[in-house]
Amino acid sequence: MAFVDYYQILGIDKSASDKEIKNAYRKQARKYHPDVNPNDQNAQKKFQEVNEANEVLSDPAKRKKYDQFGKDWKHANQYESAGPRSSRRQQGYNGNFGDSDFSDFFSSMFGGSGRQANVKGQDLNAELRLNLRDVYTTQKRTITINGKNIRLTIPAGVENGQTIKIKGHGAAGRNGSTNGDLFLTFLINEDPEFKRKGNDLHKNHEIDLYTAILGGEIQIETLNGKVKLNVKPGTQNGTKVKLKGKGFPIYKKDNLFGDLYIEYSVQIPVNLTDKEEELFTQLQNIRK
Repeated sequence: MAFVDYYQILGIDKSASDKEIKNAYRKQARKYHPDVNPNDQNAQKKFQEVNEANEVLSDPAKRKKYDQFGKDWKHANQYESAGPRSSRRQQGYNGNFGDSDFSDFFSSMFGGSGRQANVKGQDLNAELRLNLRDVYTTQKRTITINGKNIRLTIPAGVENGQTIKIKGHGAAGRNGSTNGDLFLTFLINEDPEFKRKGNDLHKNHEIDLYTAILGGEIQIETLNGKVKLNVKPGTQNGTKVKLKGKGFPIYKKDNLFGDLYIEYSVQIPVNLTDKEEELFTQLQNIRK
């Protein structure tokens, strides 16, 4: 079995911290992502290797076994249970051992038959970037992983950074074993009009000075249509009103929504005409 250096794949030292591993993975995953390199088989292979390296090195327990046993870290328990006959190989991984050491060991475990163990396929990690309005409703998307198209149903209300597991869509298993799983992380772009906080939405809405002073009816755009609001006379700049149930859908909770908070921004008129200045002056004198 050829040795694969996961540290080299991610371009980091063996002493790299968890943060350095995470940053290196994100950099390499973006570089070789199938969406960036369509129909590039070499890039797809590199992307799989990067995901495999991250799956091992980002898990402290798996990383410890890998550092000791290299590519065959999954068989660490069997290796250790072999006792004294494997002691000469339990010196820890130094990045320079040969294939024969492990092949001799597995040959002894399986009676010299050369039969390989059934090993579940590696789990893979991928990211899917969406706009905020994309996840306001449930929708279907097709993503490509390792040259295979995967049809997804994305429930409304998924959050930025949320990860879901798609069973059986990781790397292929070995010798008939089950495939690994795909862990898909959602990256949600910010919206220029609505700001999401949990299941609530926040929006700034401008009103003119006259509506703020005298009150009146306005229309507000929400993510599912327009609604009418009555502005109270004497509304101050920065006043907030809550529209119950007009926020973001709650993940996997049918017909349940957060709230929408509207903050009024009162616009002061500029470039007044002589007549307008005269009228404002009269109002000023009246209120003295």
